[in-house]
Amino acid sequence: MVGNRVCVIGAGPSGITAAKNCIENGLDVIVFEKNDKVGGNWVFNSKTGHSSVYENTFLISSKIWSEFEDFPMPSSFPDYPSHVQLQNYFESYARNFGVLEKVKFDHTVIGAKPVGEKGWSITFIDNTGTEKIEVFDYVMVSNGHHNVPKYPTYPGNYSGKFLHSHDFKGVDESWRDKQVLVIGAGNSACDISVEASRMTKTVHMSMRSPQWFFPKFIFGQPGDVFAARSKWLPRKLRQYGLKALVRLIQGPYSRYGLPENTTLPLNTHPTLNSDLMDFIRHGRIKPMPAIKSWDGLTIQFVDGTKKDFDIVCAATGYWTVFPFFDENLIDFKELAQIPLYKKMMHEKFSNLYFIGLFQPIGCIWPLADYQAKLACLEILGKYERPKDMHTAVDYELKNRHFDFGPGQRHAMEVDFHTFREELKKELKKAGVDIGKPPVGNPKRYKDFSRVN
Repeated sequence: MVGNRVCVIGAGPSGITAAKNCIENGLDVIVFEKNDKVGGNWVFNSKTGHSSVYENTFLISSKIWSEFEDFPMPSSFPDYPSHVQLQNYFESYARNFGVLEKVKFDHTVIGAKPVGEKGWSITFIDNTGTEKIEVFDYVMVSNGHHNVPKYPTYPGNYSGKFLHSHDFKGVDESWRDKQVLVIGAGNSACDISVEASRMTKTVHMSMRSPQWFFPKFIFGQPGDVFAARSKWLPRKLRQYGLKALVRLIQGPYSRYGLPENTTLPLNTHPTLNSDLMDFIRHGRIKPMPAIKSWDGLTIQFVDGTKKDFDIVCAATGYWTVFPFFDENLIDFKELAQIPLYKKMMHEKFSNLYFIGLFQPIGCIWPLADYQAKLACLEILGKYERPKDMHTAVDYELKNRHFDFGPGQRHAMEVDFHTFREELKKELKKAGVDIGKPPVGNPKRYKDFSRVN
């Protein structure tokens, strides 16, 4: 008989909500966390080799659309909280729901494989450095995918200081008056470019393809709060409306030295940064095309431009890799789309769940909570996944929320509101009606003080 012992890997935001739902449903759960705090990447760590926020990181989705729906962020938090505030929030969340007692800190999972008919053997290094093995009935993988950096390669060799955004913790005196190149144009690349430009001579930002850059506030409201008001509109109308709005606010990208984007907004993952455009026009950041080659300190771009750089930071993303799985068992690394039903259920393993392994146009956390609810309901026999999982997964892969571009950058992309409705529909099959979150209702924050 199958038991209800659950292993949750990771105590970041997705891991603690997975554990919370297990506890609420009476499941026997243990969480393995390789660090000494909950919060995952949001726990600042000055050591390199550990994926964490850098010193001045702020959230890029608003608190209203980022908080767990059963645990609002306090009214004292700004629209876009800092990593310190968020780490306190996650700590309070875990404490409030009894998750902390279930977490084994400084325990690193190094192996996970099926055992017997309906179990998983989990190999881990405990906080004394001892390797151990425990067997569980179910596994919830909740450690995200920001673990194995993607490094760009070009002809030649670069001899200056080179780092990936994975190891960027902030700008110190060693950056002062240096010539810096940031590779990439996503959220991390723009944040690092702005941060570095406050101390360096000039930051050049190299991008392979045009991007959409959105301000964090639109007409005085957080961008996602403003956008949520139009979620009922047809997809194309939303996209054309957003395109016109960005053009109205920012003007043509050519005025900033940026390539014009010929795709519609939301067909590529948007970049949110309210400082980038100003810093470009201030002359602190200079957009550049893709890199062609490098030689010593000299980097040549595809337009023929050559320039020397002291520091190069590659904000070029991560591989979707889970080192504790054998590649013959689970291998998503080279895939342009991740073949999981509702981004969480594997076709071959009914006792394995991925919680939070998606990239929304919005925030992961509240939807990871929905996924965890669904997983627990299936464990308890209250929800039944599609009988033909192969067909169900294939249908999802062929019917994406937007016309996301090809390649691994959009392998996990979803639209927040569309995906939320999809998960609500699945939960309703199990008799759980989520309803509407009280977005924009100030009463939800009144006297809320569980975060300290």
